[in-house]
Amino acid sequence: MADTNRAHVTNDTAGRILTITRLFNAPPAIVFTAFANPKRMMQWLGPRDYPATQVEADFRVGGKWRACLDSAATGKKLWHGGVYQQIVPNRTLAFTFAWDQEDGKPGNETLVHITFEDQAAKTLMTFRQSVFETAESCDGHVTGWNSAFDRLEALLARE
Repeated sequence: MADTNRAHVTNDTAGRILTITRLFNAPPAIVFTAFANPKRMMQWLGPRDYPATQVEADFRVGGKWRACLDSAATGKKLWHGGVYQQIVPNRTLAFTFAWDQEDGKPGNETLVHITFEDQAAKTLMTFRQSVFETAESCDGHVTGWNSAFDRLEALLARE
């Protein structure tokens, strides 16, 4: 279970940069693997009402990732993906992120940068996503990511 559960949108770039900090009760290697392994990602990625139903990842710098979130209520599918930019096992992960548009092409691309800091066998995760097109889009991701991280927290607590 997380000891801290904070999310905030920074004032940088008019509220279009999202930073979430969470302390997970698991060592960095385990938390990092939850982001690196597609089978593990399937267990927590996506908000509770839009869980991931497909995750593909070529987990290497320059490799692509792709996931589908599926509405539990309507069955609507939300595809998104990107490219891995930086991988430092158990410490840092960076990748691009873009939702697929109606025509199948990627929309506005953001950069996700995550650090995993060891804190006495727990992990302080700092998640940063930037730059959103609008502050409203950024706000929507606060809810979505925090719901996904709640699911990750629950997964780690069961292990």
